[in-house]
Amino acid sequence: MSELGDRLAADAQSLIDVPSESRDEARILDLVRDRIAAAPGLSLIDDGDGVLVALPQRRPSTPLVLLAGHVDTVPISGAAWPGRRQRDAIVGRGAADMKGALAVMLALAADGASSAEMDVGYLFFAREEIPIDESALLPAFDRSPVLGDAALAIVMEPTANQLEVGCNGNLSALVTVRGRAAHSARPWLGDNAIHAAIEALAPLADLPMRDVDVDGLSFREVASVTTIHGGVAGNVVPDRVEARVNYRYAPSQRPEQAEARLRELLGHHRVELTIEGNAPPGPVCLANPLVTRLRAAGRLEVRPKQAWTPVAEFGMVGVDAVNLGPGDPRYAHTDDEQVTVGALVRAHEIVSAFLAGTEV
Repeated sequence: MSELGDRLAADAQSLIDVPSESRDEARILDLVRDRIAAAPGLSLIDDGDGVLVALPQRRPSTPLVLLAGHVDTVPISGAAWPGRRQRDAIVGRGAADMKGALAVMLALAADGASSAEMDVGYLFFAREEIPIDESALLPAFDRSPVLGDAALAIVMEPTANQLEVGCNGNLSALVTVRGRAAHSARPWLGDNAIHAAIEALAPLADLPMRDVDVDGLSFREVASVTTIHGGVAGNVVPDRVEARVNYRYAPSQRPEQAEARLRELLGHHRVELTIEGNAPPGPVCLANPLVTRLRAAGRLEVRPKQAWTPVAEFGMVGVDAVNLGPGDPRYAHTDDEQVTVGALVRAHEIVSAFLAGTEV
């Protein structure tokens, strides 16, 4: 294993060893802050509300590129903590999503990574793994307007070191179906809410996956019933059912169009639909010349991002952003979450080549 690989592996494990579930990120932010303070040529311009922004001295007429990553993880479960080395992988909560990427970002900062053609800044933020209305990132754009001037943000979400552009929107809704309770021996005296809910939710169960072309990339739209609760006892006709529905929609739709589509699918007269969250999709920005340069630097395959990522939040303020990180999406949020040391090295090499204008 190379010296760089050993260094990145040790950093990734040390980051995993600091638990940082969403809303409890103070310790990991302290660690990152200390590392950034020691990095050459960077100044911390924002250190508030779960966000750290570090920028170099800006050069006139020089585009700003941001390396961005969230510091929080989903809750720890099973054997996902503490971090450990297993052969060529670092295992533990956040290894793939996305403390391996944070280790790459910190190594680049510590090495004074720079470019003749662009300024390189770093953005670390909390509360990404929870609904967008608690986002730590969006308020940072108001506190630090310079972020909105970025020519490109590279969000180092898990992509297995491939370039994933755009992202699907993420709509969550509560479906309520009401009935009338009765003894199960005399169901005709009641109105079975579960039976009505089966009928109301059937259009989602029967809905085929829909592939939507956006700039030559195929984004897959899907809708799922993710939870359902109803009934009080085995001998009572239920008078209420609640179900949660998740709808992932392509960048070709606006959030209000997605809501209208879901209401159309759930148009059953018994349904009460409450929108609980609607994070917009992220735009595709393949025409950005810096994206072309990044793609060439790693000779990268380009794919659509099926999941939602903060690329959408950058899009909301008019900043082009792409997804590129060492984690493999198949391991994100799993009990055996992991990232290979080789993937960490590869991510470091790709970003370094991008800054230098070379290829790896």
